[in-house]
Amino acid sequence: MATFLYKLGRLAFRRRHFVALIWVALLTLAGVGAASAPAAGNSSFSIPGTEAQKAFDLLEQRFPGMSADGATARVVFKAPDGEKMTDAAHKATVEKTVKELSDGSEVASVADPYEGNAVSKDGSIAYASVSYKVSGMELEDSSRDALETAADEARDAGLTVEIGGDALQTTPETGATEIIGIAIAAVVLVITFGSLLAAGLPLLTAIIGVGIGVSTIAALAAALDLGSTTSTLASMIGLAVGIDYALFIVSRYRAELAEGRSREDAAGRAVGTAGSAVVFAGLTVVIALVGLSVVNIPMLTKMGVAAAGTVVIAVLIALTMIPALLGFAGRRVRPAGEKSKLLGGGRAKSAAKAAKPNMGTRWASFVVRRPVAVLLLGVLGLGAAAVPAASLELGLPDDGAQPTSTTQRKAYDLLSEGFGPGFNGPLMIVVDAKGSDDAKAAFTEVGDEIKGLKNVVTVTPAAPNKAGDTATITVIPDSKPSSASTEELVHAIRDKGSDIKASTDAEVLVTGSTAMNIDVSQKLNDALIPYLILVVGLAFLLLIVVFRSILVPLKAALGFLLSVMAALGAVVAVFQWGWLSGLMGVEETGPVMSMMPIFMVGVVFGLAMDYEVFLVTRMREAYVHGEKPSQAVVTGFRHGARVVTAAAVIMMAVFAGFIGSSESMIKMIGFGLAIAVFFDAFIVRMAIVPAVLALLGKRAWWLPKWLDRALPNVDVEGEGLRTRSDAGDEDRELVRA
Repeated sequence: MATFLYKLGRLAFRRRHFVALIWVALLTLAGVGAASAPAAGNSSFSIPGTEAQKAFDLLEQRFPGMSADGATARVVFKAPDGEKMTDAAHKATVEKTVKELSDGSEVASVADPYEGNAVSKDGSIAYASVSYKVSGMELEDSSRDALETAADEARDAGLTVEIGGDALQTTPETGATEIIGIAIAAVVLVITFGSLLAAGLPLLTAIIGVGIGVSTIAALAAALDLGSTTSTLASMIGLAVGIDYALFIVSRYRAELAEGRSREDAAGRAVGTAGSAVVFAGLTVVIALVGLSVVNIPMLTKMGVAAAGTVVIAVLIALTMIPALLGFAGRRVRPAGEKSKLLGGGRAKSAAKAAKPNMGTRWASFVVRRPVAVLLLGVLGLGAAAVPAASLELGLPDDGAQPTSTTQRKAYDLLSEGFGPGFNGPLMIVVDAKGSDDAKAAFTEVGDEIKGLKNVVTVTPAAPNKAGDTATITVIPDSKPSSASTEELVHAIRDKGSDIKASTDAEVLVTGSTAMNIDVSQKLNDALIPYLILVVGLAFLLLIVVFRSILVPLKAALGFLLSVMAALGAVVAVFQWGWLSGLMGVEETGPVMSMMPIFMVGVVFGLAMDYEVFLVTRMREAYVHGEKPSQAVVTGFRHGARVVTAAAVIMMAVFAGFIGSSESMIKMIGFGLAIAVFFDAFIVRMAIVPAVLALLGKRAWWLPKWLDRALPNVDVEGEGLRTRSDAGDEDRELVRA
């Protein structure tokens, strides 16, 4: 592989105008496609294989005009102190608001509070339910404006009015911190390379790669039902790995120049060696992201595949556009150790300063001398950070997780005050009595059985469809939607459903947003172990091929588990316990999002293997070329520690930039990935890895002979390039003779 990539790098360097033209053309094409594509709505949230989804599908068949997956809004009214919503003036205001809301073209139905018994017992609070024909992200702005205008008019009449539900759902904003993250990345690159031009190349190529990836997602969003979160994730991952991959190749190019090679040859060798590591690092990220499809949640699958596509683009750009741009830059990109004049270059260095070991060398030498102490300190530190993960509570965010300043949260609190906490998470029971001899009796029995369960406040009468073979029953729990008591009630109703089916042949299904959240959490928990086995197993096999070792990939996988558990512990501490929540902009603590553990496992594993590949390939390269195992560790750090540190800081800055998002899911992902990169890069890869390799010695690179013969030789270390160089030197000696 090194030889092929070497030729590719030299070809891109020589044909730089053609290569640059191709990438600019692709960016233009993707941009035009995104601009001309129809606007995409919110990605449909379906969970195949769950009871809640089965009930939704049944409702669409048996209640065709019900719009079960349409947006909903609850307009909550509260009378001034000492007054009641049943007063004539307030009643007239509410009825006027209901009439105005009913006029919308996208409105399916509006329930009058006074006709639907939607007034609290003390008469102070009432609500009107609005159902729409389309989902929250598909609503026209005019429908949202009409909803807010009607609420404002009711407020002018003296009522407190708030709006809950997903009808006001909007595209999340990332905030200015994303730009700050990119600015920090630029500063780190300038410090690393000592050159503005060399620092600008990774940023430029990463932005082009993300532009192509995100524009392509936008162009295909409507056709493939991709939501806004998909492009946000793709830009987050694509920007981070795009900068890192380009950083490693530019750094290796400058190192090759420092050894006296020509610029074209240096570009070829940079792509042949560092580029090989980029290919395999990119493959591990792609495996981890595409592997999310095993969860069988379409939205998660689309997010993973789209982000993986952006990573593939980042790899291809690093292998082709970086050497092309290096060709354009010429002598303005200086060899390693030289700074531009603007940043203090050109000054003579003393011999003592030039020979002084860099920080990576000094740190690796210390670890090699004290491997047991460093290993224990690193493992105990990550173990302590992982302790909060034992208290992990999973759930999907509802209006109760919104900031207290939002109208959605205020509506949630008013409904809890007037009707009880469970009113914000009603359970919808779907009774399929098509196979029953007496459907009405089955409907009645279901209602009576549910009334006898604990934690039930209200059970509405069955509402059958026109055919009379299916009915819906609404159950109001006594606890809030995200509580363990509500989850126990869902399971209790489902257990009763088995007995009812045996006696009446009617099937009982529990659905609604609360039941859907419970099913999603369970599905994600069930998929976590198979996902870990698949992704870690495939990456383990890949790393065996790369490192030609059994113990090195095993150590890489175990180190990853440490870092991801510590990162989950940090997420629990901030978003569930509330530690440093003010600093992170977390206004409301609560359960960690159900998708977070499996998503972090996927993304963090891919990124962790990036640092493993980049750092350890340098060590293996030194070992293969004759150095002792302990010295190879030091050599790997001398060449790679500075660049890996810069890459980690850049990735942390990019991910941390998304903490400013208004979307709780993006905020949590940004923080989780940033802290995971910190743990993995600076504790696992920079401390635990060299300590373990120092303790293992030659055993770290052991591989059974039969397996060594069976594995393909991918030559990540560039041994083929060294052979090519040696042959070239011999030829030149013969010519001179």
